[in-house]
Amino acid sequence: MSDHAALMDNVYRRQRHIYDATRKFYLLGRDPLIAGLAPPDGGAVLEIACGTGRNLIAIAKRWPNAKAYGFDISQEMLVTARANVARAGLAARVKLAQGDAAAFDSSALFGRATFERVVISYALSMIPPWRAAIDAALAALAPDGELHVVDFGDQAHWPAPLKGALRRWLDAFEVSPREDLSVALSEAATRQGRALSFVPRYRRYAALARVGPKVAA
Repeated sequence: MSDHAALMDNVYRRQRHIYDATRKFYLLGRDPLIAGLAPPDGGAVLEIACGTGRNLIAIAKRWPNAKAYGFDISQEMLVTARANVARAGLAARVKLAQGDAAAFDSSALFGRATFERVVISYALSMIPPWRAAIDAALAALAPDGELHVVDFGDQAHWPAPLKGALRRWLDAFEVSPREDLSVALSEAATRQGRALSFVPRYRRYAALARVGPKVAA
């Protein structure tokens, strides 16, 4: 974890101070994902790579009967997340820790092995072993739980020059859209006996995905 953690700390050491103010213009689909979570009363929601805590705060406010947990590989981001959660008056309801999305032990981090909802928001495009992160997320789901993902799409309906400019700009922030995201999620869901819903949004700029509960044999 140390090499990637150091890289993310370097990327976000200064960016974390303006992250939420700038990313709201192009990290599209986060609020529709949160609105669709519908965790059961008393259920636990885990956000993998929680960044500044923006989504966790929104989740805790939108779903007040849920328990919220989040981890990030970057200690720099967690400094901002803890401050934001405290400022929102949610420190008692939102639990934070440092962890690696591709290899985390939720029992060690939070004292619980599974969650009713797991969220990954614009993180798979920044995680080098992103397929391992998908498997780890599914392993942390309760049998009736759901994985919700939002991330960059393939921009297939965009003019080539505009798509190229976007990709070059994202590359400056260590972001690589996963054009085979739907295939990877489908294969991982099948291995777990779950079904995938994958919906491109905003002319394929982004995609919203949901891996549902385990299907009865």
